[in-house]
Amino acid sequence: MEDTNRLIITDESGQEKEMEIILTFENSETGKNYVLFTDPNDDSGDVFAYTYDEDGNLDEVTDEAEFEMCSEVLGAFIDEEEDGEEEA
Repeated sequence: MEDTNRLIITDESGQEKEMEIILTFENSETGKNYVLFTDPNDDSGDVFAYTYDEDGNLDEVTDEAEFEMCSEVLGAFIDEEEDGEEEA
């Protein structure tokens, strides 16, 4: 069975890396789909934000306003997850 929380990307040197998906969402204003993920082998905690299309092509979010929007969505997601854990 395929693990749907994993994503394979190819880095600048051409090596494939397995990433862990935190969240995917669609921005209804722009119609863009986003995926936020981390490198499970890197303890820095960096979160990467990319857009993706229906063919699975990824494009890094480089626009500051767009990245800020992704950060806000991630923050809300984390808050929601923490609230859910407190209720359990």
